[in-house]
Amino acid sequence: MQMARFTIAYWCVLLAAVLPYVCATLAKSGGFGKPRSQGGYDNNDPRGWLARQTDWHARANAAQANSFEALPFFIGAVIIAHQLGAPQTALDILAVLFVTLRIIYIAMYVAGLPAMRSAVWTAALVANVAILFLGYR
Repeated sequence: MQMARFTIAYWCVLLAAVLPYVCATLAKSGGFGKPRSQGGYDNNDPRGWLARQTDWHARANAAQANSFEALPFFIGAVIIAHQLGAPQTALDILAVLFVTLRIIYIAMYVAGLPAMRSAVWTAALVANVAILFLGYR
């Protein structure tokens, strides 16, 4: 009986699942350490507080939402590729590529570079579709 192992692609799923929380921390970082009366983070109304943020804090919050949106497709694609017996090395490479592109995407989003951000988003989507079809025969 062969035991299943935790592949690099599965580790990438974990990394991708953490990325929205990194974005949330970035978005909220401007309010840490300040009292609410001076615009500090409001844990009583976190979504309202985040909605009032501007500049890169607001973009980090938008990157958080987009990271959550991209997550189900990535998780599904990795699981399907594993179930279909996709070549493990190719799957691992594409999963690392996807996560790397998502990190670059977040950086471009926070930096306010929309054209570059969209190009990187498209590349990550293509990598994800490639993962999905990797095991197709």
